[in-house]
Amino acid sequence: MFLGTFSRTIDDKGRFIIPAKFREELADGLIISIGLNEKCLFVFPREEWKSFEEKVKSLPLSKKDAQGFARWFLSQASDEVLDQQGRIAIPGHLKEYAGLNKDIVIVGVSGRLEIWDRGKWEEFYHRASQRYAEISEDMTAMGF
Repeated sequence: MFLGTFSRTIDDKGRFIIPAKFREELADGLIISIGLNEKCLFVFPREEWKSFEEKVKSLPLSKKDAQGFARWFLSQASDEVLDQQGRIAIPGHLKEYAGLNKDIVIVGVSGRLEIWDRGKWEEFYHRASQRYAEISEDMTAMGF
C-alpha cells in the first residue's frame, strides 16, 4: 500500500528518486500513465496494473466512449523499471501532459502513486483542504 506525500526533483534526464519505502513493491517494474480528472500521472506496480488492465479489457467493444477511454489511457502508458539508484525516468509525452517541471510531489494513493507538478499539487491541496468536510459528507452518502 502506498501512503504519504514526498517532494522530489527531476534531473536533467527526466529522472527522479522513488521513495525508499516504495522501491520493493516497484522492483518488478511499473507502469506510468496519465491521471484521471487531474493533470497528474498514475504509477502502478505491475500486479496492480494487471488488475486495472483486466477492468479496461472488460469494457464493451460496442461502446464508443469505453473504447475511446481504453485507447487513450493505454496508448499513453509506459512500462518502466527502477535503475540501481531507485530512480525512474518519466517519458517526455507524460512529463508534458502533467506539466512537470523540476519540482514534483509523489503522493501515495493506496494501490498507486501519483506524480504531480509541485505547484499543481499545492493548488489541489488547498482546494481539497477547503472542501474536506463537504467531501467527507459526500463520501458518507456513497456508503463510505
